[in-house]
Amino acid sequence: MERVAIIDASMTQFGRREGAWIVDLLAEAGIECLEDAGVAADDLDHLYVSNMTSGEFEGQTGVMNALVHDLGGMPAYTQRVDQTSASGGAGIYAAWQSIASGASDMTLLVGGEKMTHRSTAETTDIIASVTHPVEYKHGVTLPSFAGLTARHYLERFDASRESLGKVAVKNHRNGVDNPHAQFQKEVDLETILESPIVADPLRLYDFCPITDGSAALLFCPESVAREYTDTYAVVSGVDGATDTQVVHEREDPTVMGGVVESGKGAYEMSGYGPDDIDVAELHDMFTILEFLQMEGLGFAGQGEAWTLVEEGYTERDGELPTNTSGGLKSKGHPLGASGVAQGVEIYEQLVGEAGPRQVEADVGLCCNVGGFGNCVITTIMEAAQ
Repeated sequence: MERVAIIDASMTQFGRREGAWIVDLLAEAGIECLEDAGVAADDLDHLYVSNMTSGEFEGQTGVMNALVHDLGGMPAYTQRVDQTSASGGAGIYAAWQSIASGASDMTLLVGGEKMTHRSTAETTDIIASVTHPVEYKHGVTLPSFAGLTARHYLERFDASRESLGKVAVKNHRNGVDNPHAQFQKEVDLETILESPIVADPLRLYDFCPITDGSAALLFCPESVAREYTDTYAVVSGVDGATDTQVVHEREDPTVMGGVVESGKGAYEMSGYGPDDIDVAELHDMFTILEFLQMEGLGFAGQGEAWTLVEEGYTERDGELPTNTSGGLKSKGHPLGASGVAQGVEIYEQLVGEAGPRQVEADVGLCCNVGGFGNCVITTIMEAAQ
Protein backbone atom coordinates (compact mmCIF):
# COMPACT_ATOMS: atom_id res chain seq x y z
CA MET A 1 0.00 0.00 0.00
CA GLU A 2 1.49 3.32 -1.07
CA ARG A 3 1.67 6.12 1.46
CA VAL A 4 -1.02 8.78 1.22
CA ALA A 5 0.11 12.39 0.84
CA ILE A 6 -1.61 15.74 1.29
CA ILE A 7 -0.29 18.22 -1.26
CA ASP A 8 -2.37 21.31 -0.48
CA ALA A 9 -4.80 22.81 1.99
CA SER A 10 -7.06 25.82 2.17
CA MET A 11 -9.54 27.45 4.48
CA THR A 12 -12.11 30.21 4.12
CA GLN A 13 -12.61 32.98 6.63
CA PHE A 14 -14.51 31.49 9.58
CA GLY A 15 -17.26 33.49 11.26
CA ARG A 16 -20.51 35.07 10.10
CA ARG A 17 -20.57 34.87 6.30
CA GLU A 18 -23.51 36.97 5.16
CA GLY A 19 -24.90 36.12 1.73
CA ALA A 20 -22.79 32.96 1.34
CA TRP A 21 -24.55 29.61 1.50
CA ILE A 22 -23.13 26.16 2.02
CA VAL A 23 -22.21 25.37 -1.59
CA ASP A 24 -20.66 28.86 -1.96
CA LEU A 25 -18.45 28.21 1.06
CA LEU A 26 -17.49 24.74 -0.11
CA ALA A 27 -16.59 26.03 -3.57
CA GLU A 28 -14.48 28.86 -2.13
CA ALA A 29 -12.22 26.46 -0.24
CA GLY A 30 -12.22 23.82 -2.98
CA ILE A 31 -11.23 26.21 -5.76
CA GLU A 32 -8.42 27.73 -3.70
CA CYS A 33 -7.02 24.31 -2.81
CA LEU A 34 -7.01 23.06 -6.41
CA GLU A 35 -5.56 26.27 -7.83
CA ASP A 36 -2.77 26.43 -5.23
CA ALA A 37 -1.81 22.84 -6.01
CA GLY A 38 -1.99 23.32 -9.77
CA VAL A 39 -4.51 20.49 -10.12
CA ALA A 40 -7.40 20.75 -12.59
CA ALA A 41 -10.85 19.89 -11.26
CA ASP A 42 -11.37 17.31 -13.99
CA ASP A 43 -8.29 15.46 -12.72
CA LEU A 44 -10.20 14.50 -9.57
CA ASP A 45 -11.25 10.87 -9.20
CA HIS A 46 -13.10 11.34 -5.90
CA LEU A 47 -14.59 14.33 -4.10
CA TYR A 48 -15.80 14.06 -0.50
CA VAL A 49 -17.86 16.66 1.35
CA SER A 50 -17.83 16.62 5.15
CA ASN A 51 -21.10 18.14 6.28
CA MET A 52 -23.44 17.47 9.18
CA THR A 53 -26.52 19.64 8.82
CA SER A 54 -27.02 21.32 5.45
CA GLY A 55 -30.52 19.84 5.34
CA GLU A 56 -31.42 20.98 8.84
CA PHE A 57 -29.90 24.46 8.58
CA GLU A 58 -30.70 25.31 4.94
CA GLY A 59 -32.96 22.62 3.54
CA GLN A 60 -30.12 21.90 1.12
CA THR A 61 -29.15 18.31 0.32
CA GLY A 62 -27.02 16.88 -2.48
CA VAL A 63 -24.29 19.40 -1.66
CA MET A 64 -21.56 17.04 -2.90
CA ASN A 65 -23.13 16.84 -6.35
CA ALA A 66 -23.67 20.59 -6.49
CA LEU A 67 -20.03 21.17 -5.52
CA VAL A 68 -18.48 18.87 -8.12
CA HIS A 69 -20.66 20.58 -10.73
CA ASP A 70 -19.60 24.08 -9.63
CA LEU A 71 -15.92 23.07 -9.62
CA GLY A 72 -16.18 21.45 -13.05
CA GLY A 73 -15.02 18.14 -11.62
CA MET A 74 -17.39 15.78 -13.40
CA PRO A 75 -17.43 12.79 -13.65
CA ALA A 76 -15.63 12.37 -10.30
CA TYR A 77 -17.32 10.13 -7.75
CA THR A 78 -18.85 12.20 -4.95
CA GLN A 79 -19.94 11.38 -1.42
CA ARG A 80 -21.20 13.35 1.56
CA VAL A 81 -19.58 12.27 4.82
CA ASP A 82 -21.69 12.84 7.95
CA GLN A 83 -20.43 11.78 11.35
CA THR A 84 -21.97 14.62 13.37
CA SER A 85 -19.34 17.12 14.56
CA ALA A 86 -16.63 14.57 13.69
CA SER A 87 -17.62 14.73 10.01
CA GLY A 88 -14.38 16.48 9.07
CA GLY A 89 -12.20 13.81 10.64
CA ALA A 90 -14.39 11.13 9.07
CA GLY A 91 -13.81 12.87 5.74
CA ILE A 92 -10.04 12.63 6.27
CA TYR A 93 -10.45 8.92 6.98
CA ALA A 94 -12.60 8.43 3.85
CA ALA A 95 -10.21 10.41 1.63
CA TRP A 96 -7.25 8.45 3.01
CA GLN A 97 -9.07 5.17 2.28
CA SER A 98 -9.87 6.23 -1.27
CA ILE A 99 -6.17 6.79 -2.04
CA ALA A 100 -4.74 3.95 0.06
CA SER A 101 -7.09 1.44 -1.58
CA GLY A 102 -5.95 2.45 -5.05
CA ALA A 103 -9.44 3.55 -6.03
CA SER A 104 -8.33 7.15 -6.60
CA ASP A 105 -5.14 8.96 -7.58
CA MET A 106 -6.51 12.41 -6.69
CA THR A 107 -9.13 13.05 -4.00
CA LEU A 108 -10.41 16.42 -2.82
CA LEU A 109 -11.97 16.70 0.63
CA VAL A 110 -13.99 19.80 1.47
CA GLY A 111 -15.75 20.30 4.80
CA GLY A 112 -18.21 23.07 5.50
CA GLU A 113 -21.23 24.32 7.38
CA LYS A 114 -23.53 27.36 7.24
CA MET A 115 -25.03 28.03 10.69
CA THR A 116 -25.16 31.69 11.73
CA HIS A 117 -28.43 32.56 10.00
CA ARG A 118 -30.32 30.51 12.62
CA SER A 119 -30.90 31.59 16.22
CA THR A 120 -28.76 30.23 19.06
CA ALA A 121 -31.76 28.29 20.39
CA GLU A 122 -32.44 26.73 16.97
CA THR A 123 -28.78 25.87 16.49
CA THR A 124 -28.49 24.31 19.95
CA ASP A 125 -31.57 22.21 19.28
CA ILE A 126 -30.24 20.97 15.93
CA ILE A 127 -26.89 20.02 17.46
CA ALA A 128 -28.63 18.38 20.45
CA SER A 129 -30.23 15.92 18.05
CA VAL A 130 -26.95 13.94 18.10
CA THR A 131 -27.78 12.79 21.63
CA HIS A 132 -29.72 9.62 22.41
CA PRO A 133 -33.51 10.11 21.91
CA VAL A 134 -34.18 9.50 25.61
CA GLU A 135 -31.61 12.14 26.60
CA TYR A 136 -32.93 14.55 23.97
CA LYS A 137 -36.50 14.03 25.22
CA HIS A 138 -35.41 15.23 28.66
CA GLY A 139 -33.82 18.38 27.24
CA VAL A 140 -30.21 17.25 27.54
CA THR A 141 -27.81 19.25 25.36
CA LEU A 142 -24.07 18.93 24.75
CA PRO A 143 -23.33 22.00 26.93
CA SER A 144 -25.12 20.31 29.84
CA PHE A 145 -22.96 17.19 29.42
CA ALA A 146 -19.90 19.44 29.39
CA GLY A 147 -20.93 21.20 32.57
CA LEU A 148 -21.65 17.98 34.45
CA THR A 149 -18.36 16.43 33.32
CA ALA A 150 -16.37 19.56 34.15
CA ARG A 151 -17.84 19.68 37.67
CA HIS A 152 -17.01 16.02 38.22
CA TYR A 153 -13.47 16.46 36.86
CA LEU A 154 -12.71 19.52 39.01
CA GLU A 155 -13.94 17.85 42.19
CA ARG A 156 -12.48 14.39 41.55
CA PHE A 157 -8.99 15.55 40.60
CA ASP A 158 -8.88 18.68 42.76
CA ALA A 159 -8.35 20.72 39.59
CA SER A 160 -8.50 24.49 39.61
CA ARG A 161 -11.32 26.31 37.85
CA GLU A 162 -8.64 28.67 36.53
CA SER A 163 -7.02 25.84 34.56
CA LEU A 164 -10.11 25.56 32.34
CA GLY A 165 -10.03 29.30 31.79
CA LYS A 166 -6.37 29.10 30.80
CA VAL A 167 -7.32 26.77 27.93
CA ALA A 168 -9.51 29.56 26.54
CA VAL A 169 -6.84 32.20 27.19
CA LYS A 170 -4.26 30.16 25.27
CA ASN A 171 -6.49 29.38 22.33
CA HIS A 172 -7.65 32.98 21.95
CA ARG A 173 -4.01 34.08 22.05
CA ASN A 174 -3.20 31.63 19.26
CA GLY A 175 -6.21 32.76 17.25
CA VAL A 176 -4.85 36.30 17.09
CA ASP A 177 -2.23 35.03 14.62
CA ASN A 178 -4.70 33.05 12.48
CA PRO A 179 -6.08 35.35 9.76
CA HIS A 180 -8.97 32.94 9.14
CA ALA A 181 -10.09 32.66 12.78
CA GLN A 182 -13.51 33.90 13.83
CA PHE A 183 -12.12 35.62 16.94
CA GLN A 184 -8.74 37.26 16.48
CA LYS A 185 -8.49 38.82 19.92
CA GLU A 186 -6.99 37.94 23.27
CA VAL A 187 -9.20 37.37 26.30
CA ASP A 188 -7.85 37.58 29.85
CA LEU A 189 -8.55 35.08 32.59
CA GLU A 190 -10.63 37.50 34.66
CA THR A 191 -13.00 38.13 31.76
CA ILE A 192 -13.43 34.40 31.23
CA LEU A 193 -14.10 33.64 34.89
CA GLU A 194 -16.63 36.48 35.20
CA SER A 195 -18.54 35.76 31.97
CA PRO A 196 -22.15 34.48 32.22
CA ILE A 197 -22.70 30.90 33.40
CA VAL A 198 -23.94 28.57 30.67
CA ALA A 199 -23.67 25.13 32.33
CA ASP A 200 -22.09 25.41 35.77
CA PRO A 201 -19.12 25.52 36.24
CA LEU A 202 -18.63 26.41 32.58
CA ARG A 203 -19.16 29.98 31.44
CA LEU A 204 -19.60 31.70 28.12
CA TYR A 205 -15.91 31.74 27.24
CA ASP A 206 -15.57 28.00 27.88
CA PHE A 207 -17.63 27.36 24.74
CA CYS A 208 -16.87 27.67 21.03
CA PRO A 209 -18.96 30.00 18.84
CA ILE A 210 -21.53 29.28 16.13
CA THR A 211 -19.70 29.56 12.81
CA ASP A 212 -19.90 29.56 9.02
CA GLY A 213 -16.91 28.33 7.05
CA SER A 214 -15.19 25.72 4.93
CA ALA A 215 -11.80 24.01 4.63
CA ALA A 216 -10.20 21.69 2.07
CA LEU A 217 -7.40 19.12 1.75
CA LEU A 218 -6.07 17.49 -1.42
CA PHE A 219 -4.93 13.84 -1.21
CA CYS A 220 -2.92 11.64 -3.61
CA PRO A 221 -0.37 8.80 -3.50
CA GLU A 222 3.11 9.91 -2.44
CA SER A 223 4.50 9.07 -5.89
CA VAL A 224 1.99 11.47 -7.45
CA ALA A 225 2.69 14.12 -4.81
CA ARG A 226 6.31 14.31 -5.93
CA GLU A 227 5.12 15.33 -9.40
CA TYR A 228 3.58 18.47 -7.91
CA THR A 229 5.73 19.52 -4.97
CA ASP A 230 8.65 18.67 -2.71
CA THR A 231 6.83 19.94 0.38
CA TYR A 232 3.88 17.84 1.42
CA ALA A 233 2.57 15.95 4.42
CA VAL A 234 1.96 12.22 4.73
CA VAL A 235 -0.95 10.67 6.61
CA SER A 236 0.98 8.11 8.62
CA GLY A 237 -1.84 7.00 10.90
CA VAL A 238 -5.62 7.40 11.06
CA ASP A 239 -8.32 5.56 12.96
CA GLY A 240 -11.87 6.05 14.16
CA ALA A 241 -13.82 4.65 17.10
CA THR A 242 -17.16 5.02 18.86
CA ASP A 243 -18.27 5.16 22.47
CA THR A 244 -21.67 4.63 24.08
CA GLN A 245 -24.43 6.78 22.61
CA VAL A 246 -25.95 7.07 26.09
CA VAL A 247 -23.34 9.11 27.94
CA HIS A 248 -24.38 8.07 31.47
CA GLU A 249 -23.72 4.41 30.60
CA ARG A 250 -19.96 5.05 30.47
CA GLU A 251 -17.96 3.46 33.26
CA ASP A 252 -16.00 6.67 33.83
CA PRO A 253 -17.44 9.99 32.55
CA THR A 254 -13.96 11.53 32.43
CA VAL A 255 -12.70 8.92 29.96
CA MET A 256 -13.69 9.20 26.30
CA GLY A 257 -13.34 5.67 25.00
CA GLY A 258 -13.52 6.80 21.37
CA VAL A 259 -10.51 9.06 21.93
CA VAL A 260 -8.54 6.29 23.61
CA GLU A 261 -9.29 3.67 20.96
CA SER A 262 -8.88 5.89 17.89
CA GLY A 263 -5.62 7.19 19.32
CA LYS A 264 -4.34 3.65 19.85
CA GLY A 265 -5.16 2.75 16.26
CA ALA A 266 -3.52 5.86 14.82
CA TYR A 267 -0.39 5.37 16.93
CA GLU A 268 -0.13 1.71 15.92
CA MET A 269 -0.53 2.47 12.21
CA SER A 270 1.97 5.32 12.25
CA GLY A 271 4.58 3.74 14.49
CA TYR A 272 4.59 6.89 16.61
CA GLY A 273 3.57 7.38 20.23
CA PRO A 274 2.45 10.33 22.35
CA ASP A 275 6.04 11.43 23.01
CA ASP A 276 6.70 11.71 19.26
CA ILE A 277 3.95 14.29 18.59
CA ASP A 278 5.29 17.81 18.07
CA VAL A 279 2.00 19.71 17.62
CA ALA A 280 -1.65 18.80 18.21
CA GLU A 281 -5.09 20.08 17.26
CA LEU A 282 -7.74 18.95 19.74
CA HIS A 283 -11.51 19.35 19.60
CA ASP A 284 -12.09 22.08 22.22
CA MET A 285 -15.81 22.59 21.61
CA PHE A 286 -15.77 23.05 25.40
CA THR A 287 -12.60 23.75 27.40
CA ILE A 288 -12.99 20.53 29.41
CA LEU A 289 -12.64 18.49 26.22
CA GLU A 290 -9.03 19.61 25.81
CA PHE A 291 -8.21 17.95 29.16
CA LEU A 292 -10.09 14.74 28.31
CA GLN A 293 -8.39 14.38 24.92
CA MET A 294 -4.93 15.09 26.31
CA GLU A 295 -5.44 12.26 28.77
CA GLY A 296 -7.15 9.89 26.33
CA LEU A 297 -4.34 10.30 23.80
CA GLY A 298 -1.60 9.68 26.35
CA PHE A 299 -0.22 13.21 26.58
CA ALA A 300 -1.10 13.26 30.28
CA GLY A 301 -2.10 10.76 32.94
CA GLN A 302 -5.72 10.66 34.05
CA GLY A 303 -6.56 13.75 36.06
CA GLU A 304 -3.22 15.39 35.23
CA ALA A 305 -3.91 17.41 32.07
CA TRP A 306 -4.98 20.45 34.05
CA THR A 307 -1.59 20.63 35.80
CA LEU A 308 0.22 20.57 32.44
CA VAL A 309 -1.94 23.44 31.20
CA GLU A 310 -1.13 25.38 34.38
CA GLU A 311 2.58 24.77 33.73
CA GLY A 312 2.43 26.05 30.12
CA TYR A 313 3.00 22.61 28.55
CA THR A 314 0.46 23.27 25.78
CA GLU A 315 1.49 26.85 24.98
CA ARG A 316 2.95 27.62 21.58
CA ASP A 317 6.44 27.63 23.13
CA GLY A 318 5.68 24.65 25.38
CA GLU A 319 6.52 20.96 25.10
CA LEU A 320 3.34 20.18 23.13
CA PRO A 321 1.90 23.21 21.31
CA THR A 322 -1.83 22.53 21.26
CA ASN A 323 -4.45 24.25 19.11
CA THR A 324 -1.98 26.62 17.47
CA SER A 325 -4.81 27.52 15.08
CA GLY A 326 -6.83 28.95 17.95
CA GLY A 327 -8.82 25.75 18.21
CA LEU A 328 -12.59 25.61 17.89
CA LYS A 329 -12.70 28.12 20.74
CA SER A 330 -11.16 30.98 18.76
CA LYS A 331 -11.03 29.76 15.17
CA GLY A 332 -14.70 28.72 15.23
CA HIS A 333 -16.66 25.51 14.82
CA PRO A 334 -18.52 25.13 11.50
CA LEU A 335 -19.41 21.51 12.32
CA GLY A 336 -18.45 19.64 9.13
CA ALA A 337 -15.45 21.88 8.49
CA SER A 338 -13.80 21.66 11.91
CA GLY A 339 -12.02 18.32 11.49
CA VAL A 340 -10.80 19.33 8.03
CA ALA A 341 -9.57 22.67 9.42
CA GLN A 342 -7.64 20.77 12.09
CA GLY A 343 -5.94 18.90 9.24
CA VAL A 344 -5.23 22.19 7.48
CA GLU A 345 -3.42 23.52 10.56
CA ILE A 346 -1.32 20.37 11.01
CA TYR A 347 -0.47 20.35 7.29
CA GLU A 348 0.63 24.00 7.41
CA GLN A 349 2.74 23.40 10.51
CA LEU A 350 4.48 20.42 8.90
CA VAL A 351 5.26 22.19 5.61
CA GLY A 352 6.28 25.45 7.30
CA GLU A 353 3.36 27.58 6.13
CA ALA A 354 1.83 28.54 9.50
CA GLY A 355 3.24 32.07 9.52
CA PRO A 356 3.48 33.64 13.01
CA ARG A 357 1.88 30.49 14.47
CA GLN A 358 4.75 28.32 13.19
CA VAL A 359 6.33 25.88 15.63
CA GLU A 360 9.08 23.33 15.08
CA ALA A 361 7.23 20.20 14.02
CA ASP A 362 7.85 17.02 12.04
CA VAL A 363 4.90 14.99 13.38
CA GLY A 364 1.42 16.32 14.18
CA LEU A 365 -1.87 14.93 15.44
CA CYS A 366 -5.47 16.03 15.18
CA CYS A 367 -8.43 14.60 17.10
CA ASN A 368 -11.98 15.33 15.93
CA VAL A 369 -14.84 14.48 18.32
CA GLY A 370 -18.48 13.89 17.45
CA GLY A 371 -21.20 14.62 19.99
CA PHE A 372 -19.87 14.18 23.53
CA GLY A 373 -17.26 11.63 22.52
CA ASN A 374 -19.82 9.44 20.74
CA CYS A 375 -17.51 9.08 17.72
CA VAL A 376 -13.91 10.14 17.27
CA ILE A 377 -11.28 10.20 14.51
CA THR A 378 -7.59 10.65 15.29
CA THR A 379 -5.14 11.42 12.48
CA ILE A 380 -1.33 11.56 12.61
CA MET A 381 0.64 13.29 9.86
CA GLU A 382 4.35 13.68 9.26
CA ALA A 383 6.41 15.96 7.06
CA ALA A 384 7.70 14.48 3.81
CA GLN A 385 11.21 13.07 4.06
